[in-house]
Amino acid sequence: MKVWLEAIRLRTLPLALASIGMGSFLAADEEAFSLKIFLLCSLTTIFLQILSNLANDYGDSIHGADSADREGPQRAVQSGAITSKAMLTALTICAILSLASGIGLLYFAEISDMKILATFLVLGILSIIAAITYTAGKLPYGYIGLGDISVFMFFGLLGVMGTFFLHTGHVEMIHVLPSISCGLFSIAVLNVNNIRDIESDTKAGKRSIPVRIGREKAVIYHWLLLSVGLSCAIAYVAIDFSSPWQFLFLLILPLLLKNAKAVKQLTKPQDLDPFLKQMALTTLLFVITFGVGQIL
Repeated sequence: MKVWLEAIRLRTLPLALASIGMGSFLAADEEAFSLKIFLLCSLTTIFLQILSNLANDYGDSIHGADSADREGPQRAVQSGAITSKAMLTALTICAILSLASGIGLLYFAEISDMKILATFLVLGILSIIAAITYTAGKLPYGYIGLGDISVFMFFGLLGVMGTFFLHTGHVEMIHVLPSISCGLFSIAVLNVNNIRDIESDTKAGKRSIPVRIGREKAVIYHWLLLSVGLSCAIAYVAIDFSSPWQFLFLLILPLLLKNAKAVKQLTKPQDLDPFLKQMALTTLLFVITFGVGQIL
């Protein structure tokens, strides 16, 4: 059980809930929050995140990114703690659970428009495919540097806007701004991971953004992700200002600076590893403080 819990990577689950939380807080601000929708969105997202983590463990081991040269936490398949066959079985189960949870979510959302229902169903299936093919399969898109785009879409725009729609039945274009914030902060988590693994990824042929542009530019990229993400949240409040409480999320600024400085100054992969969890938790804290500020 301990091995499977490590493979699931519990520390990544708070990040998975960030976009769901943001969309739900925005819905609550319009007095349209549904606990049932929130719980089903959260469950579906957790299943998808676990699916992605297990697929990443399997895919990186198969393609060589999780070799003995890797400095991060040891992976289950690469170490032999979990067999490839057992991991494939777990992937199948998680994919089925994700689909079942997603269908249940759409049922309770009571969407009457068949085109919208079909759109959400297609997006759900694409989410499952994206979770698996990030590092698994014959042409893993994470190995050609497209992981950042996928994270931005699913953890940002689609995650936030989609959740808000399931609560309310409509979208507000101004919500693109906090969606961008969530997406960019989520990319920052991935970027910390990719900077940490830059040497082993280079040897394995995994062309992540840091591998493509080099560590120095990847650090600049990281600062841009954090600064633009924060700026979008500030812009949203400036446009939709009603109370000083809306700036409550600025409390996370010291945490963002701490993460940015660590990425710049810490060159040993093992020293950088704790800041993956720190950035994930900071993103969740951003969502909570931002959402509470909107409601107060």
